[in-house]
Amino acid sequence: MREPVREPVVGGTRSAGGGALPFEGDDPVLARAAWSRLAEPADAVAGALVAHLGASAALGWVVDAVRDPARALRGAALEPLGSEVAADRLMEGVARWAPRLDRLDPRRELRVLERFGGSLVVPGDPRWPSRLAALGPEEPFALWVRGEADLAGMTERSVALVGARASSAYGDRVAADLAAGVADRGFAVVSGGAYGIDAAAHRGAVAGGAPTVAVLAGGVDRFYPPGNQDLLRRLADGAGAVVSEVPPGSAPFKQRFLARNRIIAAVSCATVVVEAAWRSGALSTARHATRLLRPLGAVPGPVTSGTSTGCHALLRDGAAVCVTDAAEVAELAGPYDGDAAGEQGTRQEVPGPGPAARAVSRRRVPAEVEALGERACRVWDALPVRASAGPDALVRTAGLAPGELLAGLGALELHGLATQDGGRWRRVRRDDGRARQEKASR
Repeated sequence: MREPVREPVVGGTRSAGGGALPFEGDDPVLARAAWSRLAEPADAVAGALVAHLGASAALGWVVDAVRDPARALRGAALEPLGSEVAADRLMEGVARWAPRLDRLDPRRELRVLERFGGSLVVPGDPRWPSRLAALGPEEPFALWVRGEADLAGMTERSVALVGARASSAYGDRVAADLAAGVADRGFAVVSGGAYGIDAAAHRGAVAGGAPTVAVLAGGVDRFYPPGNQDLLRRLADGAGAVVSEVPPGSAPFKQRFLARNRIIAAVSCATVVVEAAWRSGALSTARHATRLLRPLGAVPGPVTSGTSTGCHALLRDGAAVCVTDAAEVAELAGPYDGDAAGEQGTRQEVPGPGPAARAVSRRRVPAEVEALGERACRVWDALPVRASAGPDALVRTAGLAPGELLAGLGALELHGLATQDGGRWRRVRRDDGRARQEKASR
C-alpha cells in the first residue's frame, strides 16, 4: 500500500483562480473530487496534468487557462509536461473541461455521499488499491464508495469475473460456481454489477461468504441497473462495496461503461471471461487485462452456443487460458505479482470483431451512430430521448468542447438521428430517422 501523498502546490485555485471556484480548491481531496466531475473517465490529458502539477494546482491552472490561454501555456510549471502532452492537446482538454467549471462544487456530491454513508477514497490513502497505478494517466482521480471503503484490503487477492448481460443458464451457473469456489479459496470477486454474468458472480461470492466489489458506470447514489438494486444494496450494506469513479448524480453512459472496464481489470489479480458473445462488452475488459499484462482466462461453452463465441475467440487466438473450475481460476490468479508482471509480462492483443461490434451499453447505440465515430456516440449518449436540452447542458453532460459538440450534433442531424427545436436538441427515434432520410432523398 502506498503512503498518503502530499501533492505539490504550484499556485492553487485561490491564487491562480482568484476565488473563481466556490470551494477550497487547495484541499487535495476536494480537488480530486472536483476532477472526477470535471473530466470524463480515462481522460489521459487530465490525468497527465494532475500527475504533473497535483490536483489542486492543476485545477487552478485550468481556471487560468480559461481566462488567458496564452499566458497559462507560457507558465514555467508546464515546461516539463511539454514532452508528454502537446499544447494543442492541453487546450483541447481545457475546452472540454471549461463548460463544467460553472457549476463545479464537489462539496454537494460529498454531502450526497455522506447521506448514503459512503466514503471518498483517493490515491495516497492506505485504502486505495495500488494496482490502479498501472493505468498511468488513466488512473481514476478518486473512487466514490458505498460499503467497505478499504478497497486495497478487499482487492489484494481478487478475481474479476465478467461476461455477457444476455447470459445463458449455463453461464449463470458457471459464474456463480466459480465465484463461490474462489471465495472458498480466499479471493474477493470483482465485477460490474450488471445483469447476467456479473450478477451471478456477485451472488456466488455472497453465497461463498467473500467480499465482492461492483464497479458502476454511473454514480453510487443510483444503483444501476434497476433490476439489480437489491443485490447492489446488499453489497453496500456489508457484503462488499459498490464503487464508481464518477460522482453522485452521474448517468451511466456508454463511454463510462467502457471506461469502467479498465478499473475492473486493473484492480484484480486476474480476469476471467465466463461467457461472452461476439458483441459482448466483456471483451473490452479482456483487452484492458492484457494491455495491463494481467492474467486472462476464458470459460469454454458449447460450440453451438452464440453466447460463448467471444470466449472461444480468446482461446483460439491464445489471448486467454482455458479455465473450467475454481481451482484453475485460483491457479491463474494466485502467483500474480503486480511488479513482476509489469517487468516480465508479454503484451498480447485481444481479438475483437471491430469497433462497430464491441461493447454493449445500457442503451444500445445504433450502428449508424457508431459509424459516425466516438464523438457522435458521446453526443448521442448525452441527448435526451423525450425532452430536449440546450447546448450548455449537453456540453456538460457529454464532456466535450462546444465546437466538438456542435460538430457531433451536426453529423447526427445530417443523418436524421438528432433534431432541434428553438435551439434545443433531442434524439430522433430510429424509425423517425429513417423516415426523415427517405423524405430528404425524394
